[in-house]
Amino acid sequence: MGKIKYAKIASLKTASDLHKYLQKIHVSLPFDAKLKAGPDSPLNQPFQHAGKNIGNRFCVLPLEGWDCRPDGRPGELTKRRWKRFGLSGAKLIWGGEACAVSDDARGHPQQLIINETTVEEIAQLLHLLMSTHQQHFECSEDLFVGLQLSHAGRFCYPDGKHIKPHLVYHHPILDRRCGLRGYPTLRDDQVEKIIDDFIKAAHLAQQAGFDFVDIKHCHGYLGHEFLSAVLRPGKFGGSFQNRTRFLREIVLGIQKNVPRLEIGVRLSLFDFLPFGRGQNGIGRPEKISGEYPFAFGGDAAGLGIDLTETIRLLDLLENLNIHLICTSAGSPYYNHHIQRPAFYPPWDGYLPPEDPLKSVARLINITAELKKKRPHMIFIGAGYSYLQQWLPHVAQHVIGHGMADFVGLARAILPYPEIVADILHGKSLDKKRLCRTIGHCVTAARHQLPSGCYPLDPFYKSRPEYAKLRRIITSGK
Repeated sequence: MGKIKYAKIASLKTASDLHKYLQKIHVSLPFDAKLKAGPDSPLNQPFQHAGKNIGNRFCVLPLEGWDCRPDGRPGELTKRRWKRFGLSGAKLIWGGEACAVSDDARGHPQQLIINETTVEEIAQLLHLLMSTHQQHFECSEDLFVGLQLSHAGRFCYPDGKHIKPHLVYHHPILDRRCGLRGYPTLRDDQVEKIIDDFIKAAHLAQQAGFDFVDIKHCHGYLGHEFLSAVLRPGKFGGSFQNRTRFLREIVLGIQKNVPRLEIGVRLSLFDFLPFGRGQNGIGRPEKISGEYPFAFGGDAAGLGIDLTETIRLLDLLENLNIHLICTSAGSPYYNHHIQRPAFYPPWDGYLPPEDPLKSVARLINITAELKKKRPHMIFIGAGYSYLQQWLPHVAQHVIGHGMADFVGLARAILPYPEIVADILHGKSLDKKRLCRTIGHCVTAARHQLPSGCYPLDPFYKSRPEYAKLRRIITSGK
């Protein structure tokens, strides 16, 4: 691959450096030069929702580890990760990790599954998280913890040997990339069975003790794909009413059968065309002729934003008495730079086609725009890990100015779970543990290795999988 000319975040030593660089690249990303700590910090303010006093404005986003047992039960590395969620100090835990609603809904064979045989051990995961938090912070009553319910859709790979997709519709680019042209699309009766799986999973999540469930609608997985099913015939495709039927029927089923369980939605607010490696390995969009109809929240060109249907979906959710929205964008499989801004690409990815700070700013500013338009909705922001030492400065400004309600962190938690507690207590960040978006966590997962921060977490660095991962990266295979 070629070299990129964007400035590394670590090189921006002062607020003046950051301000000048943002001006140079024409990016609007507000931040506070001076940080507040303790009770004066906007990030330390509690938030009231559903009768709970959520203790601060940090959220741990879903983090899979590709480390569960073949039957979907948590493994020892799963338990370590959930324990570290509790150690973080964040009071909102969004989903823990993507939890499949059935065996065939898994995106990989090491994914967590919720069913009658696993629910007790998933409840133990939750207890481990909460007891760890109680031990370190002397209070767990102000935690709000959910479980992300997921179906991988076209990316189902439950046995790790053969892709077994559940296609909502035939996508001309993604079908070609994944070799799916001969596969059938889901019948309506099969969709209805999946809806029942989500409702049953929600009941089990409540049984396990979770405060809420996330009906995952992001990243190209099943729920997200329904939102762009403009060419699908029948009651689950075509019109906006039909494309949101999958979500509505799950929500109404949960509200009927599990009425005390809160519901949230992790949503890709917008999408772009699929990208791939272009000249020198830099990402470039696929070429199309005519309009691109498959980008929910995107324009007809496939490279711009049109939030008309995103706002319409927010209104639908509010009418369903759902207010929790965890933001994201695009998909890690086909346009990872808009979803997971990074300086270094994953093994199977491409170099960023834009400065990652532009990608971060897009996520933050679109979330702020939606918060302004729909102030009664509760927005959890994303894209912050790339900011590294400037993360608290941007996060403080965002929360202090009402641009979002919570700041979500994922990759940053893997090497440095205490980053939240350190920010809230005004401590200097441990720069040796800051996520530098190297991408080894993703590359490991792509090769069915446990996903952790191999370069910066001594625990993973000492594991035998790291030698295998280094060989993969060196060989490019």
